[in-house]
Amino acid sequence: MEPGAVPDRKVILGVQAHPDDIDFSSGGTIAAFVKQGHEVHYLSVTSGNKGTHDRSITPEKLTEIREAEEREASRRLGVTACYFLRWNDGELEPNLTLRAQICRVIRQVRPHTLLTFDPWRPYQLHPDHRAVGIATLDAAIAARDHLFFPEQLRDGIDIARVHEIYLFGAAEPDTWVDISDTIAMKIQAASAHVSQIGDDLTGREERTRARSRAIGEPRGLAYAEAFKVLHLN
Repeated sequence: MEPGAVPDRKVILGVQAHPDDIDFSSGGTIAAFVKQGHEVHYLSVTSGNKGTHDRSITPEKLTEIREAEEREASRRLGVTACYFLRWNDGELEPNLTLRAQICRVIRQVRPHTLLTFDPWRPYQLHPDHRAVGIATLDAAIAARDHLFFPEQLRDGIDIARVHEIYLFGAAEPDTWVDISDTIAMKIQAASAHVSQIGDDLTGREERTRARSRAIGEPRGLAYAEAFKVLHLN
């Protein structure tokens, strides 16, 4: 393949703070990627071990539940594999340790495309979302050069170059993905996250369709998801 060429079958890595972030924000796009023949992987930095109002449940049990929900949601979308770093929910900072761990997964998976949060979105309140967005972008730069985290370059792991990054929840989107054929798959995947959405499946579906319609209609699309796409040399 010529340098800079786009492969027919891309490997895509979605990096999220919590199990469900990508399914809720970008599940239609993930399903579209899979239908196009691309290979998608998920990396969850936390397992959402504090994301509950149930005072009887332990963080350990919640980790088990939420990881199982993500695996099921991923199965419904056709995602190839899920990885979990198991940092504590709500405690993320974009430090060198987190950067190194994400960098290692990038080098293992070797994605052409990354998908993660827009960390520069004004008024982005959730600290985990900001931290994962920054750490993922920093890791994409580190992954391509052998002098960054050189201890990782063994046992078949080598440098890896990411060519494009889709930022979801973007302040200034410039790319709209038509999910008219995959919105039902997005809704089905989201419904796997029972611990987060409860039993209000009808209400959730209506809100998802309304939001996707509002994004798509100005672009002449029945349903869409919006991203800021960065191209790396």
